[in-house]
Amino acid sequence: MANEKSIYGKRRSRDAFGDRGEDIMSAPFRTKPWRPARFAFVGSGAAAMPLVIVTKGFERSPIDHAPRHSFRARTTCVTVPTSRLPGAVENMQARTSRGQFTLPRDAFASADIFARERERIFLRSWLLVGHVSELAQSGSYFLFELDRESVIVVRDGRGEVRAFHNHCRHRGSRLCQSVNGMLGSGIQCPYHAWTYGLDGALRSVPAMAEVAGFNVADYPLHGVALTLWQGFVFLNLDLQPVPFAQALPALVDKFAHRPTAEMRSVHQAIYDVEANWKLFFHNFSECYHCPTVHPLLNHLTPFRDSENDLEEGAVLGGPMRLKNADGSMSIGGARCAEPPSVLTAEERSRVYYYTLFPSAFISFHPDYVLVHRAHALGVDRTRIVCDWYFHPDAIATPGFDPQPAIDFWDLTNRQDWELCANAHLGVTSRAWQPGPYADLESQAAAFDREYLRVMG
Repeated sequence: MANEKSIYGKRRSRDAFGDRGEDIMSAPFRTKPWRPARFAFVGSGAAAMPLVIVTKGFERSPIDHAPRHSFRARTTCVTVPTSRLPGAVENMQARTSRGQFTLPRDAFASADIFARERERIFLRSWLLVGHVSELAQSGSYFLFELDRESVIVVRDGRGEVRAFHNHCRHRGSRLCQSVNGMLGSGIQCPYHAWTYGLDGALRSVPAMAEVAGFNVADYPLHGVALTLWQGFVFLNLDLQPVPFAQALPALVDKFAHRPTAEMRSVHQAIYDVEANWKLFFHNFSECYHCPTVHPLLNHLTPFRDSENDLEEGAVLGGPMRLKNADGSMSIGGARCAEPPSVLTAEERSRVYYYTLFPSAFISFHPDYVLVHRAHALGVDRTRIVCDWYFHPDAIATPGFDPQPAIDFWDLTNRQDWELCANAHLGVTSRAWQPGPYADLESQAAAFDREYLRVMG
């Protein structure tokens, strides 16, 4: 496993799904009950100051022979003047869950259904797998792996980003074994030295000249469908994939003015959680739970001060209004950087949350973009890869510090993952029966409609 450092000097390493961030989440785990952030107001009236006591760290017990890790809780107290956080006006768009009930037990517990999901969803859908900033120069590459499928994503000699199945056309040997790196001008098989160009064409083959009828042009690497959207790399493993614009039409022009292609990740965290992948989409799709589970988040963006502008299909979500129009989602509520100049005043005062079926969540903040990638490792285990993207101009600004945003979402992530793991225990019980969705959970119900449509 190759190691590297983040731009802030924190140790990072890579695994088959991308950069591995803080080691604390790198192995399967089962958490003990959360110590959620404590939240209170000090003083009264106009002078009241919200006091946030953020509990960071937890203890986990090993499973699946994972090495034991233990973390001592530590606390940070942050006060924010209420003069900077004007009272929120409840402004929730009308929504409905259409009287739907949650999915049945087998959707979360059945190995057969999970196998069908692999075939009907993950091997046929556009999956967000990375960002162009990971491919800085010609020959740079990273791997994406899904079960037995391994894909090389590489920048070729002309600067184009391409994707190929990671096996030699001779006898199937894996070509790239490191999860990322530099390939130089070509890709050489470690077995019999068949060598391919970065465009996938077979260039050099030892001792095959005497084979009658052999032609290098007949044996290029097998390509994988790839689309770049706003700098994000999407792959589709289907042999005849539905075009990206047809599969995810809501993405085509909606965010075109945002400079996400220029951004790069300043931090990445990876979380392995004992829960079915759909529970994470359900959790991200609603803020019904926010007042009790995420008091700091709910203070910064009150859960009823929101709307949904995409309510059906593969892309779902909408904005939440910041209580402080000049703030963001961070410990303390302040921005970590200036917003891009292309954003309108309205866009600077909101956070836009969207789910991208079936692989990711993307959250546009005034000062940064947060991306969660969900990778279903099994019917009862999901890996979430979380990246914090900032613009290079912000990163280069003297005194730039993204840590308040990192800490805020790491805290929120851990709270949510505990909810998902706990819900998984319940929905896989033999006694479980689907319960009714609240209208506040209209987006979770919409996710289920899309899921059932794709599953057939």
